[in-house]
Amino acid sequence: MKELRKNCKYALVVPTSMGVRITPENGQPVAASDMFRMQATSAETNVASISSYLGLPVKVLTKFVKGSPIAAFIKQNLRSRGMDFEGKEIDQGGPWGYRHQFNIADSGYGLRGPRVTNDRAGEVGRTLCLEDFDLERIFGEEGVQILHLSGLIGALSPETSKFCLELARAAKKYGTLISFDLNYRASFWEGREQELHDIFTEIASVSDILIGNEEDFQLCLGIEGPEAGGKDISSKIENFKEMTARVKKAFPDTSVFATTLRQVINVNSHLWGAITLVGDEWYIEEPREIRVLDRIGGGDGFVGGLLYSILKGWEPEKWVKFGWATGAMATTFLTDYAQPSDEDQVWAIYGGNARVKR
Repeated sequence: MKELRKNCKYALVVPTSMGVRITPENGQPVAASDMFRMQATSAETNVASISSYLGLPVKVLTKFVKGSPIAAFIKQNLRSRGMDFEGKEIDQGGPWGYRHQFNIADSGYGLRGPRVTNDRAGEVGRTLCLEDFDLERIFGEEGVQILHLSGLIGALSPETSKFCLELARAAKKYGTLISFDLNYRASFWEGREQELHDIFTEIASVSDILIGNEEDFQLCLGIEGPEAGGKDISSKIENFKEMTARVKKAFPDTSVFATTLRQVINVNSHLWGAITLVGDEWYIEEPREIRVLDRIGGGDGFVGGLLYSILKGWEPEKWVKFGWATGAMATTFLTDYAQPSDEDQVWAIYGGNARVKR
């Protein structure tokens, strides 16, 4: 993989549409609850939280509703996570104008699975566009080591799709590494299949790190899927290997491919694993049982740990281990992002050491 840029102001930059997540107390269903916990959220800042909590400089590119108390809540949350942020403020435009999206989540319990509802009407982040930012300043003058893009923001609207493509082009121009988590969502792609396929393919073609499962690679990039196999973890590993060989042939400039492995025993107990291909070398973290408080954000936690490991310049064999642990850590928080205190805490999770530290 290419070397990281030197003398950059930011280790990691993420574009995102910020919103809030409301979750009932004590793992209760939404319709049966009258008490909810609210947090600021987005998939991309979930990823970036690993680096920011562990002391690396992170910047968030987003957009806000002017004068909104929800916008103020989000800004304060980003500050508390140690993140810089940049984003234009636009007028709400009346009661039926712009707002920040709401994510309404039932975390589930036991055999009652999680249910997530997104309320995104009037979402201000859908208006993110190239004109909102000075990319020459961000990538040229300030400098960025890794740009992380998600298929969620990439497919959110025609404006955000073009914005992510321009970010990738600017990052490529200045030698910034590009990470792309495909994150296919059928509802985002409906009616835009060819447009998004073309945009995602161009972004993937300049990406150094590609993250996704077999479905992501098939539906986003049109790569032929693996042969039908069993649903057990070992089959998933072989399927990913088979698929990745085709993806690597289609995108020869990509250096790192990664995915997570999950088998649900019940809502609160999962088998959790991960797999990466770095160059021609496979690194596999065989699934182990983890206890789950809230599964949402586990995949983002893995990606965050993977990128942090790369930013720290560690050997590739450590990347999948650290990512496995930060993904497992994220499932122990009521927030949908992990908040590691230090690297030792993460490595203790990897080692299965849950003893008291005094």
